[in-house]
Amino acid sequence: MTNVLKASKLTEPYSEEKVLQSIIRAGIPQKLHSDVLNHVNSKIYDKIPSSEIYGHVVEFLGASEFPYSRSKYSLKQAIMDLGPTGYPFEDFISELFIAQGYSTEVRQVLQGRCISHEIDIIAKKENNSIAVEAKFHNSVGIRTDVHVPMYTKSRFDDIREKHSLTSAWVVTNTKATIDAISYAECAGMKIISWSYPEKESLRDLIESIGLHPITILSTLTPEHKISLLEKHIVRCKNIHDNPDILNVLNLNYEDRKKVLDEISYICSGEH
Repeated sequence: MTNVLKASKLTEPYSEEKVLQSIIRAGIPQKLHSDVLNHVNSKIYDKIPSSEIYGHVVEFLGASEFPYSRSKYSLKQAIMDLGPTGYPFEDFISELFIAQGYSTEVRQVLQGRCISHEIDIIAKKENNSIAVEAKFHNSVGIRTDVHVPMYTKSRFDDIREKHSLTSAWVVTNTKATIDAISYAECAGMKIISWSYPEKESLRDLIESIGLHPITILSTLTPEHKISLLEKHIVRCKNIHDNPDILNVLNLNYEDRKKVLDEISYICSGEH
């Protein structure tokens, strides 16, 4: 049996089906599926790091007839690249709520019954008013532990009555521990991690809504991405709908065209 070494340092059996599902979920053209699997299978060895499997998929896609498909497959890393501070991630999660019909406010300081609290996001729609803790981690191996929903619940209890809040959510870009999920469910909170809950995880929401971050773009330099993030431009669709946003980067014609071509490919399956 061939095993894969995960970021958590645990191992699990290599699954061709798991690789297939990951490329299907990312929207990789069907005509590439079998070739991607053949390429990965030719590189597999016992205890291969999961990051290396990811690298082989990206390598193949970048050399294929659909080179921008590698960007769609790089979603998890793109979310990590929203760091190192948590502010772009907060802006990104705010966009996630806006895409679902909410109005939002970010980084609001609210006076509670006992003390004041800075709340990452307040999301409102109809009779729902949600206090959101957006927990960002720079490494896939770090999990959101139970203390995060615990302190989120404590802060929520202090401000809920004064500000007519109805619920508290924790949204994180990595996985959450079993204790964190159990506590959140027991306390009547909602927790969304990279892979939880099933069909409503952060990954699922990004892919179903089409919320691809600008950090997914291979045609922008890290400096370009930082410049856009500092201006709170976090979503590819923002540029797709208003290409003049790129004016702040002073790109030449060819580089600008490459960026817009990549964004057009990424947004082609978005809602």
